[in-house]
Amino acid sequence: MLKITTKKLLMIILAAEMLIHLCPTAAMAEETGDFAYILIEAETGTVLEEHNSDVQMNAGSMTKLMSLLLVAEDIETGKYSLDTELTASQSVQGTKGAVIWLEPGDKLTADELLKGAIIGNANDALTVLAERSERNLEDFTARMNSEAFDMGLRNTAFYSPHGYFDEREYTTAHDLAVICSKLVKFKQLEPYFKTWRDFIKEGQTELVNENTLARTYDRHIGFKAAHSEQSGYCIAEGGRDENGTTYIAVILGADSEETSLPAAKKLVKKGFSDYRVTVPGFLDELLRPVKVRNGVDSAVEVGLRSQNTIVIPKGVRELSNVVVIPEFVDAPLRKNQKIGTVAFYSGESLVYETDIIVKNDVKKLSYGYVFKELLLNLIEK
Repeated sequence: MLKITTKKLLMIILAAEMLIHLCPTAAMAEETGDFAYILIEAETGTVLEEHNSDVQMNAGSMTKLMSLLLVAEDIETGKYSLDTELTASQSVQGTKGAVIWLEPGDKLTADELLKGAIIGNANDALTVLAERSERNLEDFTARMNSEAFDMGLRNTAFYSPHGYFDEREYTTAHDLAVICSKLVKFKQLEPYFKTWRDFIKEGQTELVNENTLARTYDRHIGFKAAHSEQSGYCIAEGGRDENGTTYIAVILGADSEETSLPAAKKLVKKGFSDYRVTVPGFLDELLRPVKVRNGVDSAVEVGLRSQNTIVIPKGVRELSNVVVIPEFVDAPLRKNQKIGTVAFYSGESLVYETDIIVKNDVKKLSYGYVFKELLLNLIEK
């Protein structure tokens, strides 16, 4: 019979507690399996929860989220409008995957095509939109990759506007979350994302959104659910509260819809229940003018470069701050020049940092300036 001494039992309990502490995502991983997920706050992009969020994966038709971002940009800048009638080209023939059965020469408005692409996941509808935004699908795909690079997405590569399986294509939960944070800004897309069922082509074609959170989650604002044999079950879900705070969850590679959708909803709800958005308080009186050596002015006013919103756990009521600023600075100084920093902490964790800058120029003291000042004083006397 195995005997466990009190000392051994205490060591086992201690080891278990350390494991829980070192693995904060263990509970989610146990519930959902070893897939990738991430939770971010949309405005700041702060990552709040994550597991394998930078692992490159094939996400199938989640690619459409990047395509829709480009289409939204073109509509907002006036390249075309929701009422613009677009004609399907020969490119729609033989389209694989989900379709609305377009034939070359068919005419639909951009509004109908967006419904087809967002609600119905239709690849032929997105093909027509992509060719209106750029000359052809190749140019549109190149633009997708170019803008993704400009957004800092280094773990993403697109090979088509619609994401029909291509083994070369990859992205990450993190990169898709960033794309969604950009989509949030285009309010004209929300009605499509929030629609679960609709009809187009004079009621002949029914569209049903694979993301059932569109009809079951009251804070839902978008974005997309999809699945395939190669990518598994994926979802990007956004929720907004009455204050306008938006959280985005992305899950890639889940084993079933019964896993992916509830997990995404749980993550977004965790954002609202566990975190809050705030602006770190800081009194300008704490930043006194800094002495200037060898300058035409003896001191210079200073301030913070920015006081952006941040996301912190709800249990944190006040933030401490650490100011790093020199006793004096040397001229010349340029307006907005950095001379120090202020960091805001929650306990020992850094949550936000910004520069301390000078508010105006200060020229360096010169013999010519001294002579001029002496002369002016003599004239005044």
